[in-house]
Amino acid sequence: MPTTLITTPTFARHSARPWQILEEGGAGPLRPCEDVPLPTAELFEYVAETDALIVGMDPITAEVMDAAPRLKVIAKHGVGVDTIDVAAAHARAIPVVCAPGSNSRAVAEYTFGLLLSATRSLAASHTAVAAGGWPKLFGPELHGRTLGIVGFGRIGRLLAGYARAFGMELLAHDPYVCEGDIRALGAEPAALETLLGRADAVSLHTPPDPSGTPLLDRARLAAMKPGAILVNAARGGLVDERALADLLGSGHLGAAALDAFSTEPLPAEHPLREAPRTLLTSHMAACTPEANQAMGAMVAEDVVRVLAGKKPCHQAR
Repeated sequence: MPTTLITTPTFARHSARPWQILEEGGAGPLRPCEDVPLPTAELFEYVAETDALIVGMDPITAEVMDAAPRLKVIAKHGVGVDTIDVAAAHARAIPVVCAPGSNSRAVAEYTFGLLLSATRSLAASHTAVAAGGWPKLFGPELHGRTLGIVGFGRIGRLLAGYARAFGMELLAHDPYVCEGDIRALGAEPAALETLLGRADAVSLHTPPDPSGTPLLDRARLAAMKPGAILVNAARGGLVDERALADLLGSGHLGAAALDAFSTEPLPAEHPLREAPRTLLTSHMAACTPEANQAMGAMVAEDVVRVLAGKKPCHQAR
């Protein structure tokens, strides 16, 4: 009987349906891990007798796959598969599956919440009032401001709709989307450098470079419009976090609202912890009951399909 190892703590947290799909589909026994994400050494130990992996942010390398001779499928409980060596999996004939679109609305809504909160200093006001203060913190209205969206896929397009409802002007950069599609959704296509120089707020919705080079390095962060706000609810590797902290400290950037970091959980000594005008959250943009149920069901169904010798419906390329 196959064994399925589950290393993400949020799997099926808000619905028993994903568990039922796995059990009824013969994907058990199921081995959920208490200590997640697993330290690398423990992950090697666990995968030795595993047929299916359902993971969150664990790095699944070629070495992990080689330690799992029975492994038939790797499922990402989410959308981005950048923590999985997909090429290595393909070379070993192990399909990698994910749940595209399952959390798009959750992340887009959360992203706009980050933008609104950072613009109007909601978190800072709460902290001050809870401590006994009563400040009057000023911030600009979003109406008439320009939002630059980097990555115009499902999430970027939903975010564009929310921004339009607030009367924002839109710039979008995505080399994989034709200009006509961008214009049809009310945004102006723009080169990345143009977008950074014109936008009052920039929101990131693109995977990181496999090389590990930040999309927004120090030079590009410095090229952002003075006083601009950066929002990142995608991946931490997209931003040079030390440079971001420096530019917030110097006053060049107006604020940053971040839900993703290059190292998670955020280390105690991380420079962004001390940077001014920051809003930091714990990579929770996708944490809605609706998205959780959809993600779990989609990956569970594909795990069952692969273990039964069938092609998955949502295979990562």
